Amino acid sequence: MKLVFATNNAHKMKEVRKIIPSGIDLLTLKDIDCEDELPETGNTLQANALQKARYVHDKFGVDCFADDTGLEVAALDGRPGVYSARYAGINADPAENILKLLTELNGVEDRRASFTTVVALYLDDKEYFFEGSIEGAIAIKQIGENGFGYDPVFIPKGYDKTFAEMSADEKNSMSHRAIAMGKLSEFLIKI
Repeated sequence: MKLVFATNNAHKMKEVRKIIPSGIDLLTLKDIDCEDELPETGNTLQANALQKARYVHDKFGVDCFADDTGLEVAALDGRPGVYSARYAGINADPAENILKLLTELNGVEDRRASFTTVVALYLDDKEYFFEGSIEGAIAIKQIGENGFGYDPVFIPKGYDKTFAEMSADEKNSMSHRAIAMGKLSEFLIKI
């Protein structure tokens, strides 16, 4: 089976390649000559994931899946949520998003947060959804060199280190994306 992962994020692709079962030929957007900026204008993670998957399916005629991830911070009424990737602005990089988050949480004791990933699969003209979520807290400062995005400030519940301090295998054993992709993988194995 050939499947396209509709993302331009090389870090996500690297994580997902380790999770998707063998026997699935996982293609990148470059593999199908897609250099488009994928649409992401939905109000929910599910809407964004589906929008990206539909776009690639409709334009390139391939079976594919896409994901969207949001970090929800309790003290910020669930922000940044669906706007996590562009929290500090449309063209903001991860460092700017983290800086904005830490600035808003300066002096805040309640640092509870959750990470959620929704995967939308477009397969044989049918849509399927898989979700993964993990509870945790936001660190006082950035710690660690691994991972990407908010990994340097997210401490999963039950741990005393950020995702960025973990090896890729350790993070992939329990992250929000790993949970969602694990559900996708189980589904693909069944069919």
